[in-house]
Order: sequence, then structure tokens, then C-alpha cells
Amino acid sequence: MESLNQIISDISSLVWGVPMLTLLVGTGLYLTIRLKGLQFWALGHAFKLILKDEKDAKGDISNFQALMTALAATVGIGNIVGVATAITMGGPGAVFWMWVTGLVGMATKYSEAILAVKYREEGTNGFKGGPMYYLANGANLPKLGYAFAFFTILASFGIGNMTQANAVAHALSTQFSIEPWVSGIALLTVTSFVILGGIKSIGKTASILIPFMILVYISTALVIIIMNFDKVGDAFGLIFYHAINPIAAGGGFLGAAVASAIRYGIARGVFSNESGLGSAPIAAAAARTDDPVKQALVSMTQTFIDTLVVCTMTALIILMAPVWMTGGSAGELTLKSFEFFLGDTGAIIIVFATVLFAYSTILGWSYYGERAFEYIFGEKSIKIYRVVFVSFVLVGAMMELKFVWNFSDVANGLMAVPNLIALLILSKVVVEETDRYFNLKKI
Repeated sequence: MESLNQIISDISSLVWGVPMLTLLVGTGLYLTIRLKGLQFWALGHAFKLILKDEKDAKGDISNFQALMTALAATVGIGNIVGVATAITMGGPGAVFWMWVTGLVGMATKYSEAILAVKYREEGTNGFKGGPMYYLANGANLPKLGYAFAFFTILASFGIGNMTQANAVAHALSTQFSIEPWVSGIALLTVTSFVILGGIKSIGKTASILIPFMILVYISTALVIIIMNFDKVGDAFGLIFYHAINPIAAGGGFLGAAVASAIRYGIARGVFSNESGLGSAPIAAAAARTDDPVKQALVSMTQTFIDTLVVCTMTALIILMAPVWMTGGSAGELTLKSFEFFLGDTGAIIIVFATVLFAYSTILGWSYYGERAFEYIFGEKSIKIYRVVFVSFVLVGAMMELKFVWNFSDVANGLMAVPNLIALLILSKVVVEETDRYFNLKKI
């Protein structure tokens, strides 16, 4: 098993190497140029559209519910552990490069959502769309559509299920001595109630859970920032200075070169916001809307919220506390940083956030995997997928997951390849739809 895990780990390193990261950021930059920096000048308009429910339009859930479902899958462990890993491996400058992935990733997320709504189909279980549909119906590459769906199914059981359940079980076991099997059964139960109801149930739950958990997390971070405002300038200074300058070793910190800051900042940024992986447009396709551009603008805010807001809050707290210089575990860095400022209360809040973030990710990814499973095996297969998916929540809570983490990374990376191909081929369609909408809106 150890040798197999090493093989998968090597493949993961290859898949997520410089070529893939360059392709992800490069595609975002290319789309940013073609869209004339839309994520900057249209962001205000995008936020105005979030709460507008086009009740007479076609679709299964509101724009807001579609956004919350996508945020449910992205705002997760990456915002807590991912940021800490970036800083541990790449130094404070890695945060700057996370911001870069977020800014160009907004154009990618926007483009994915336009294509998802434009090429979606209506079935007996509601509207369905995503990369598999725009690969087949738009780019005329149905085989790549099946490949994307297959990799999405694998990722849904890995990064979207077992790893998240394990994170919940580990957090509750460490902080409250709750047995993993107890956490697993509890998580399986609450997950079943939501998932078995389909996208409408997931959307309703996400629309309540996600704003609440983000508000609690950001409010706690803001309290710390306000109480220690004199440290904020130094934290930002570290981020900007070490984005282009190496940081020397000190204390228990091993130091980091600029190349490491770029590599880990981009890698963790993509892991957090998932721009380019093709997962979020599956949720966007279910939105009630009469224009693909409207939902695309709403979807674009997802990356902004995830990376430019939530990840930034985590990074500031870590850099304001001295814990990151001690060379401790990245997995505990965020918790110890909050604990440094708020004591046991800070630690409990991070455990609480970990549980909610991981649970929301399970909900979001269950829908992604379900739609991918349906694409390959047909509409009658959905109930089978839901039952199996829910069962694996308990499995994940009770097992060691080093292999699953590496396997999930590979599946995520392989999802990105056909999706990015489609985005590049169909970029002209994205531009045409955008021009049509804004020529009418004239904003």
C-alpha cells in the first residue's frame, strides 16, 4: 500500500506541476484580457444581481442559492488549512500569489458559468449542465465530456466526501474526544436529510448555512484585527515584500524562495477557489435565469468571496500571530493563531468552522458528483449514487486518508484539463455573450 501511495503521490506532483499551474493561471489571464478586465469593472453590478430571483425564468434554484451551493463546495478546508500550507511552504509572499489566482480566476469562473447556462439541458430531475455538456454541445468533444464526468465522480468521493468527513472527525476527536465513528454516524445522518432531497434541498440548506458560517468566521477575524490593528500594516508589508523577495529562515521557519511563494500561492489559491477545475459551473447550470451572463456574474463573486475575502482574513490572522515562525504543523497553524489571540475560544471557533466548512463541502460536491454520475449512467442512476455517496461519509470519518488525499488531487487536476480546453475553444462564445449583454445594459 505504501508503494502505491508513493506512486499516486508522484503522479499528483506531476499533474499539479508547473505546466498545470501555468495553464490554469494563463487561461484566467487570457480570458481577463479577452473580457477587458470584466472582473474589475463589473464586480459591483455582479453583487447587485446576487439577491435578484428571476422567478419566471427557467431553472431549479435562485441565483443566490446557486452561488451558495458553489460556495458550499469551495469555502472549506482550503480556506483554513490551505492558506496555512501556502504560508508554511512559501512564506508570507504566497498570499499575494493566492490573490493573483483569485483575480484572474474570477474571469475563469465567469466564463465557466456562461457556458454552463448556455449549453445546459432540461431533464426529469431538473436542469443539468457543466463542462461535460459544453464540451459535448459547444466544443463538439463528447469523449472529453465523459472524461471530465468520470474524474468528477472520483473527486466527489475523495476531496468532496471522505477527506472532509475525516477532517470533521479529527477536529472533534482532538478538541472534544468524540470517537470518529460517532462523528461519522452523525455526519452521515445530517448529510442524508439534505442530499436525498436533491439540488433544491441542497440549495435551501446552503443559502442558510453558508452566509452564517462565513459571517461567523469573518466576524471573529475582524474582532482580532480591530483589537490588534497595529499589526495589520506589518502583515500586509510581509505579504507584498516577500511576493518578490525571498524570506530568510528564522525561529523554526525554514525560509522560502520567491519561486516557492509563487508555486504554493498559486497551487493553494486554485485549491481554494477551484477556478478552472470545472466544478462550480455544474451548480450554476441549475440557476433560474433568462440570461447566462447574469448567472456568470453572480458566479464570479464566488471566487472573490472565497479567495479575496475569506482566505485574506485567515492569512492576516496567521501573519499577525508569531506562531507561523515556529515551524509547527500547517494543519494546526490557523487554529493556534486564533488561539494565540482568543485563547480556548479561538480554538473552538476554528474547530466549529472546520466542521461547518467541511460539511458544506460535502453538500456541494455531492451535487457535482451526482450530475456527473447521471451524465454517464443516466437519470435512473441518481438514487444509487446518493446512497453510496452518503455511505462513504462514514467510511471517510473512520479511516486514514493519506492515499485518498493524493488520489483526490490527481482527480481534481485531471478534471481541469478538459475544462480548460473547452474554455479556450469556446472563449469566442463567452466574449459574444458578454458583449451582447453589456451592449444592452450599457454599464
